Amino acid sequence: MHNDLKLFNELAEFLLLEEANHPVAKPIETKVLFDTIDLELNDEPIIDEAFKNTLKNIIKSTPKTASKAFFNQLFGGRISRATLGDLLAVLLNNSMYTYKVAGVQVGIEKVILQHICNHIGYGEDSDGTIAPGGSMCNYMAMLMARDAYDEKIRNDGVSKKLIAYTSDASHYSVTKNASFIGIGRHQVRAIKTNAQGELLVEDLEIQIQKDLEIGNHPFFVNATAGTTVLGAFDDVESISNVCKTYKLWLHLDGAYCGSVIFSKHYKYLVKGVELTDSFSLNAHKMLGTPLGCSIIVTQNKKHLYQSFSNDAEYLYQTDDDAFNLGKTSLQCGRRNDALKLWTLWKSVGTKGLEQIVNHQFFLADVARDYIKSNSNYTLYSFDNSISVCFNYKGISAKTLCTKLYEHSKLMVGYGTFRDETFVRLVTINTQVKENDIISFFKTLETFVDSDLF
Repeated sequence: MHNDLKLFNELAEFLLLEEANHPVAKPIETKVLFDTIDLELNDEPIIDEAFKNTLKNIIKSTPKTASKAFFNQLFGGRISRATLGDLLAVLLNNSMYTYKVAGVQVGIEKVILQHICNHIGYGEDSDGTIAPGGSMCNYMAMLMARDAYDEKIRNDGVSKKLIAYTSDASHYSVTKNASFIGIGRHQVRAIKTNAQGELLVEDLEIQIQKDLEIGNHPFFVNATAGTTVLGAFDDVESISNVCKTYKLWLHLDGAYCGSVIFSKHYKYLVKGVELTDSFSLNAHKMLGTPLGCSIIVTQNKKHLYQSFSNDAEYLYQTDDDAFNLGKTSLQCGRRNDALKLWTLWKSVGTKGLEQIVNHQFFLADVARDYIKSNSNYTLYSFDNSISVCFNYKGISAKTLCTKLYEHSKLMVGYGTFRDETFVRLVTINTQVKENDIISFFKTLETFVDSDLF
């Protein structure tokens, strides 16, 4: 083990050097991938030096998601104290379903969940769990909503036409999850949005009334805190009023930008979050923990037990249910994803989390100001979003992003909203500074004017 830890340190140093010197890895075409790097598994063991060289080749060719040229996804960067927690979790190797096998790590997870509940104004009966991703959080919310609507469904199955509602700009997982919980994808209503991608509450109520008139059973509304493309925030208070009128479960999907709850300045974007029945956020997005760290909390923990608890004497042999986390989780065995958030939170404090969130909005302001000051750019996004969407000189966004990637200049993606396709610059990497944002645009402009484009 000591030898492999030394090797790990050497490889980590190699990775950091690669990120500094080659922030965008040279992509390998899929058709030549297996001819370029030795990924084959053989009968005989590989000798140590060849093994190390192969690992270095893999590191060189893997996309550098922590580099200051990575703006491609809704995550990025590397905060050292969070990485430390994740490395410790790997070495400790606890499974989080019982207190007997996880011990103090259960306490760490419970402290995180309770602080998040307190932060959003949930009451003393609230609780939550950590899930593999935002899609799984949405799935768990829909399951709890289904079972809260009709507790017999858990045992007898779905016998009514249950209807769920979400905006046409929301995450695709809502429709996907509808098939998993047994209501069917066609029972998800796509609610219209305004020009910024925010759910239109008037259309939501119209759709609910239409379903009630034909004998359907509305049960669930999904609101979004940070839509995938434009980063829009739905009006939680107005949506909550509709949900209370028709007795529907309200979930706020904050996978992308739910971490604004930690910012005094930007928390207003999720005003009314305390009125929801469930809320989720991804700490590996705005808070910068390593992948993955997704959290879902609910107003009343009884819903967690109702939907996810099952007796298993071979597992739950000690301690009360409150510390046997498998009773409130969709999973049985699961890795410890709480420790990396705890080491980050513990080391920087809640004020540090606030600074992490605020910095992303500052970077987005820098990017928008640059675009607005340059007539060659067209801006599609709006203030108070960390998704900065634009086009440059009328060039196809898909073409521009692809060529920047192929020539190892920048990693940035494109998005589409209402038939407009544009470059989507995501300022979620808190290791990025103001000059890195300016450098992004200068690199893009120089590349477009070069012979490579």
